[in-house]
Amino acid sequence: MKRSITHYIAIVFGLLLLGTGLYLIKINIEAQGIMRALPYVCIGLGCGIFGHGMGEIISRRVIKNHPDIEKQMKIDKQDERNVAIGNRAKAKAYDMMIFVFGALMLALALMGIDMVVVLLLVFAYLFVVGYGIYYRCKFDKEM
Repeated sequence: MKRSITHYIAIVFGLLLLGTGLYLIKINIEAQGIMRALPYVCIGLGCGIFGHGMGEIISRRVIKNHPDIEKQMKIDKQDERNVAIGNRAKAKAYDMMIFVFGALMLALALMGIDMVVVLLLVFAYLFVVGYGIYYRCKFDKEM
């Protein structure tokens, strides 16, 4: 029961964010600084949160009438083979991300893009790589 209440709260919160973003676009004629982007961020987050909550409620209602499908979905989600495939796909995506972000940072730096943008991308890149190294060391100790 708590999960469905959470989804309804997500729907309401998403609609509030969406409405706030639309209202801010309507009243801000000559916005400066962060107020130029804030309405669009609110709209994006509102749509995402609303869609997630609504999708969960719809899927729960559809599955509620078909317990055999619900049982099969649980089995598929917890199957070791599916988990291994998912982990392998994430590892491949991480490996590709390292090269893509590296090339993107180099291209942005060579194009003369603002240094703040390049540094933010570099810090995000280093954070992800550091996170990967941390868990690699942690899992090496455990196994």
